[in-house]
Amino acid sequence: MNRLFVLLFIAVAAAAVSCRPKQESMDTLIADRLDRAVDRYELLAASLADQPDKLPRTIDADGKLLTTSSEGWVSGFVPGSLWYLYLYSENPLLLEYAKNYTVRLEKEKYNRGTHDLGFMLYCSYGNGYRLTGDTAWRSVLLTGAESLASRFNPTIGCIQSWNTNKKWQFPVIVDNMMNLEYLFWAARESGHSRYRDICLSHADATIANHFRPDGSSYHVVSYDTITGQVEKKNTAQGFSDESAWGRGQAWGLYGFTVMYRETQEPKYLEQAKSIARFILNGLPADKIPYWDFNAPDIPDAKRDASAGAIIASALIELSGYVDEALAKTCLETAETQIRTLSSPEYFAEKGTNGNFLLKHSIGSLPGNSEVDVPLTYADYYYIEALLRYKFLILSVSK
Repeated sequence: MNRLFVLLFIAVAAAAVSCRPKQESMDTLIADRLDRAVDRYELLAASLADQPDKLPRTIDADGKLLTTSSEGWVSGFVPGSLWYLYLYSENPLLLEYAKNYTVRLEKEKYNRGTHDLGFMLYCSYGNGYRLTGDTAWRSVLLTGAESLASRFNPTIGCIQSWNTNKKWQFPVIVDNMMNLEYLFWAARESGHSRYRDICLSHADATIANHFRPDGSSYHVVSYDTITGQVEKKNTAQGFSDESAWGRGQAWGLYGFTVMYRETQEPKYLEQAKSIARFILNGLPADKIPYWDFNAPDIPDAKRDASAGAIIASALIELSGYVDEALAKTCLETAETQIRTLSSPEYFAEKGTNGNFLLKHSIGSLPGNSEVDVPLTYADYYYIEALLRYKFLILSVSK
């Protein structure tokens, strides 16, 4: 009787397993989400096609599209996403939209009042130049690189992020690591080693002053403009000065992975690995980070899809530079992040979410700005992660 019960239990269990839906392959999942992204971004681009002074930003509480001018730090992400989706689809309509939205940013090549030119110009014109070879766009990029380099202070050894204000003399935010890829490109294209030297100096100062022994990062480090020494270590968008703001950790991981790619210097790989270990040890089961790794209401704290997308893209690249064990962990984590972001919990249905792809991103929770909304950079790095997985991982395995 007992043996019969055991056999019956095994049979029922096996039947239950066989009835479970099979997990969608990454190849199928990525193709499907990229196809959907092409469809959504055609609609998104069409919505402002005849308004050349505007670019998509997010949506309001009623689902209405909110926009930014070319001066906004997020202005380059929708053009960049259109270029990425054109790379995937070779859709001629997307090519026209990508060009249309990219040229809206041209005047920002003269903008010396922001450090965000990497986001603004390299995501737009940089991707466009890479895919078209248009030399006029190369000229825009080189002018913009000089504008960005003008914010470098040799006494401090960093590119200034925000402008001087009542709180900080010379604020440098960890996000600024994302601009260095642009200057490495400019060094190669122009032959001017000064751009590369700026990258090395900025990255070295960031390692020395932004990062804690556990691999986590301060958000803002401000320097005394006379002595060049650190005056303050604070946050602007995190929970507290000593906490680890989620997207800030993502920017650091991505930035130092790029530093290693561009220089092959072991110290930058070690920094990227240190940041990765901190992040990997602090992610919940679905691998989408909380808005701050030290948020007081974890596990009920809000998640940040944008940080998850940035981390996924960075981990895919980092996996190509590290030992087999860490590479496996990086890829498994990135795959889980992609699957989670591609699920109904995060990936919006057509006709909703302002035609943006991802839900549940956080701009600045302390500032009550863009909380639990779609954000253009979340979509950009999500699309980039899909393409990187497709071209760097799936194409190699076939």
